[in-house]
Amino acid sequence: MTLTNESIDLRTRAPRSPRVRLGGYAHLPRLIDKARARAADTLGEYVYGEDSLLDLEFFRLTGLTPEGLLEQVKAQAGDWAILEWVRANAVPKLRPDEIQAWSHWIETLPGLSIEARAWFAEYSSGLSPARPDVTTLFEYLDLDDFLRFGGRA
Repeated sequence: MTLTNESIDLRTRAPRSPRVRLGGYAHLPRLIDKARARAADTLGEYVYGEDSLLDLEFFRLTGLTPEGLLEQVKAQAGDWAILEWVRANAVPKLRPDEIQAWSHWIETLPGLSIEARAWFAEYSSGLSPARPDVTTLFEYLDLDDFLRFGGRA
């Protein structure tokens, strides 16, 4: 099944978890979902590209731009075609072990900046009931996505 721009409405459902990988890249499927929603004007409260520190880390790693990915999505490219575009256009070209190392690093971070880490520490200390399992940015995003659409912590 190829997802199209029209099938992504982040006002009614969450994007894929940042843990889901495509070509070894953590966050890439979520980024594609957000780009599809941006192209369809259904991003809701989510942010894309330069407004997202997590997105920016992917673009820094690959040397790609939010606009370039958005153009691929607007061309109705499926996930595989987008991955092939990433591989062909990334500068520098990344080896599988480099992609795996970056994906592991990004998946285990508590936040991407000092300010984000401070916010995350305050946020996680205020969860009720306490959630000692929420220690990384990805765990927070998974929980936030679940809560945003009616789940209970």
